[in-house]
Amino acid sequence: MFQKTLSMFLLLVTMSFASHAKELVVWSAGAVKPALEELVPAFEKQADVSLKVDYAPVGVWMRRLADGGQPDVLILSADVVNDVESKGWAVAGSAQPLGSVGVGVAVKQGTAMPDVSTPEALRQTLLRAKSITYMDPQKGTSGKHFASVLAQLGIAEQVKAKTTLGDVGYVLEPVARGEIELGIQQITEILPVQGAVLVGPLPASLQKVTTYVVMLGAKAGDNKDALALRRFLQTPQAVQMFKLKGFSPM
Repeated sequence: MFQKTLSMFLLLVTMSFASHAKELVVWSAGAVKPALEELVPAFEKQADVSLKVDYAPVGVWMRRLADGGQPDVLILSADVVNDVESKGWAVAGSAQPLGSVGVGVAVKQGTAMPDVSTPEALRQTLLRAKSITYMDPQKGTSGKHFASVLAQLGIAEQVKAKTTLGDVGYVLEPVARGEIELGIQQITEILPVQGAVLVGPLPASLQKVTTYVVMLGAKAGDNKDALALRRFLQTPQAVQMFKLKGFSPM
């Protein structure tokens, strides 16, 4: 009887400790994933806090915030900061830049490298490609921009039938498997995909360079762990990691 009572007591203590364990909920744009995955373990060890990090395109997070989601920390593109702050989804003035990244074109490793160096070269490459993939414009920054590039090049309708829109994550994965010929995504989401190779960035006149920022969620307030994470992502260690993963440091 004593042993059973002791076991129940220890179980309750364990459950109580777990329920009070510090955890930060972080919603992050997918472009930041390669760097953040490397940095999270170091921060957790240093701050003695657990991070629950989810990755999705910025458009997905905007809809979830509108539905009432309340993460502790947000990592989003700078172009939505004003909207997020004005709607009370983040602490006003809390945004700090992490780095910038452009959009690139990729093919399967080992295949011929097409010319994407000028708008006309890119146009011809896209027209010749048997299949293309990029992020759904309703969900991700790179997809929204690339849809506008196709319109500028005057070939949106011509490539529509051979285009597969990505949902979440690395849309280059089917390119790496040889299922799709050409992929377009932010460069930080091309470099980690084994089997895919970066052909080059979009031509300068068609390029979109996106800056990503870390913000405190509305419920974070003066949460010391959320503040500590924001500071950590500004350290030389973090800046170097962002650079290694394809970002231009701020």
